[in-house]
Amino acid sequence: MTVHSQGAATSAPEDAPPKSAGRPPKAPAGAAAPGPASPRGGRKSLPSGWLPYLLIGPAVISLAGLLLYPLIKNVILSFQDINKVEFIQRKYPSAGFGNYTELLGDPNFWTVVVRSFAFTMANVALIMALGSLIGILLNRLGKWMRLVLSMALVMAWAMPIVASVQVFNWLFDEQFGVMNWVMRSAGFSGYEQHNWFESGLSTLTIVTVLVVWGSIPFVALNMYAGLTTVGAELYEAARMDGANGWQTFWKVVFPNLKPFFLVTTFLEVIWVFKAFTQVYAMNKGGPDRASEILPVFAYVEGQSQSHYGLAAAISVLTILILVVVMSFYFRLILKQEEEQ
Repeated sequence: MTVHSQGAATSAPEDAPPKSAGRPPKAPAGAAAPGPASPRGGRKSLPSGWLPYLLIGPAVISLAGLLLYPLIKNVILSFQDINKVEFIQRKYPSAGFGNYTELLGDPNFWTVVVRSFAFTMANVALIMALGSLIGILLNRLGKWMRLVLSMALVMAWAMPIVASVQVFNWLFDEQFGVMNWVMRSAGFSGYEQHNWFESGLSTLTIVTVLVVWGSIPFVALNMYAGLTTVGAELYEAARMDGANGWQTFWKVVFPNLKPFFLVTTFLEVIWVFKAFTQVYAMNKGGPDRASEILPVFAYVEGQSQSHYGLAAAISVLTILILVVVMSFYFRLILKQEEEQ
């Protein structure tokens, strides 16, 4: 006997099987088990494994069009002997490995390679050292002073490269430069209309100051962000053990932020090694091409000398050199991840 909500009683059939609470009725033997309901009127959804590929597909296609295709064309161009005449006549004679053998046998090319490595190492060392020190300073400052210094770093970082090059050109100008005035005011002689760009070494020194000044904010702000993840109890334990500031850095800060140092150094090596705008806009690789690094060397050979095939070979060799150097660094990063 069952009772409806209205209170009327109805009798159930006597031969009906009892219903167990909470269990669905069993399907008859031989009947197919019902599958999951298809969404939206019977349409089948895509396999879940395809979703990541569909999401990154547009980005991969865009990168292939913007980066991979020009790279392939550049590699093809490096095997062709194309100068100004061939470019105008639209002739593409094959040079085989002639461009590469010419470069590898050219002492000027190896001079530029050594100069590029020296320029990169000097810049990266200064950037990482000064940026880390400023990052530690940010961590030690009070709230308002930290805000002021952070805003100054962001403004320096956001300044366009060409505009900063013009500022540095004015600072080191031969006739109206601030640096000549400062040196004369400090009592040094010989700085009346002193030419700071008279040699390749002095030009690259000024470019180094510019590159370091523009790259320190990235390292400093990332260093400060990393320091916020180091627990205060570690500093307290180091102080209780009698460690000074230098020992605290090497024993507490550096081990905890080692991945940060590895990745940031890796990025700085790439950015400095391919620096073009600062060097070319400062003095166009001069004087007498004495301040050229590999990207500027390739540009001058291609645009000024109209040796397009040779310039393409220089850029390909630059990429290969950077890949070989970075392969050792990749191994170091992977070893660090395995240790963790």
